[in-house]
Amino acid sequence: MRKVEFALGILIICLLLSLLSFFIPKETIFESKFSQVPLFKENPIPEKKLPVYLETWEKIRNGFINSQEEFLEVNLQQMKIKVWVNGLLVKEVPILRKGDPQEWGGTAVGLYKAISKNRSSFSVVSEVYMPWSIRFYGKYYIHGEPYYPGGEKLQTEASGGCIQLSDQDAKTIFELTKEEMPVLVIDKEKENYQWPEAITEFPEISAKSYLVADLDSGFVFSEKDSQTQLPIASITKLMTASVVSENVDLRKSILVEKKMLEAYGSTKGLEAGKSFRVVELFYPLLIESSNDAAEVLSYFLGREKTIKLINEKAKSILMEKTNFTDPSGFDLKNVSTAQDLFYLGRYILNNRPLLFEIGKGKEVRSFGEIKFDIKKLWNKNVFINDPNFLGGKTGFLKESGQTALFIFRFGERNVSISLLNSENTEADTQKIYQWLGENYF
Repeated sequence: MRKVEFALGILIICLLLSLLSFFIPKETIFESKFSQVPLFKENPIPEKKLPVYLETWEKIRNGFINSQEEFLEVNLQQMKIKVWVNGLLVKEVPILRKGDPQEWGGTAVGLYKAISKNRSSFSVVSEVYMPWSIRFYGKYYIHGEPYYPGGEKLQTEASGGCIQLSDQDAKTIFELTKEEMPVLVIDKEKENYQWPEAITEFPEISAKSYLVADLDSGFVFSEKDSQTQLPIASITKLMTASVVSENVDLRKSILVEKKMLEAYGSTKGLEAGKSFRVVELFYPLLIESSNDAAEVLSYFLGREKTIKLINEKAKSILMEKTNFTDPSGFDLKNVSTAQDLFYLGRYILNNRPLLFEIGKGKEVRSFGEIKFDIKKLWNKNVFINDPNFLGGKTGFLKESGQTALFIFRFGERNVSISLLNSENTEADTQKIYQWLGENYF
């Protein structure tokens, strides 16, 4: 009897266990057994890197329109002046003449403001009256048709850098413009150019910061820490030359004083007691990288004022993280970024190309005899014999390493290479040059 009861108990337990299994979720059993073992080995597809394009003037224009600010748009490519109010285009007039960059007369491009307004202003340089004039920067005005004191109108194909309108249109713009109103002068619209992907990896170079980009589309081929502020050394001299050329009559002379020659280094022929025109001093400044020439140039306007204008100019051409403390770059506090140098190179190539020509050792229009022997000036631009080299500037300080801004022509494209804190800018550039040729040109 006991055996029967025991067997019956075992049978009941088995039946209960069997019934219980139907109420346990199968997923739970599966998880407990296999949750730590992946069914497939993960092999994620790497994310495709989207192309990067640097912004140019459209960033400022769109910002003004979106914030409904009043501003003037001077579009040199479209040859039009546009008046924007509350985000709307309220007036558009044609530009009759603009400056010629190939003759020192390029119109100053960038973000400025209406400094002053006069029904008529007199140009000492051209000896003409400019009706309905709006001064927006340095020597540059928006005005009507210029005329001589006797009433005869000045007839030229290009202006000396000012924006010339018909008298009626100039009067209209004059009346719509308020003092302090932003004036955005655009040289070129950004190109919508599509680039292929690189085939090979970017080469290893010594520069701690660099940017390689197409000047007209803003496409970035490669960059490293391109928004990091670093000393730029003598690249500063490009900005000094640009600002002085835009604020001083290039034919004007200055008597060199001993106090002007206290900078590091010396330049043969640049001596106290001698007089030089502005444009003459650009030769030792940009060929030999003369610190003395930079200091002398700063005295045309006053050293402190020149440095102030250089800093203002940098901001007006999108160099937002740049600061200057002297006209030569000898001070380590002259800092910029590889990206900001892209904007500097773009500005000079499009608007002050003669500065690049001088830097290559070429003689340009100089309004008279040049007292320096150009052939005897030691040219520190290492690529002057390359036919594709459009211009640039190098620099060096022991504490900051080598620096460089180079512009090259590849087929129909202009490419900027900016290098900061490099051990060898020439070797770095040669590697980049070869990589660009293999992957894009």
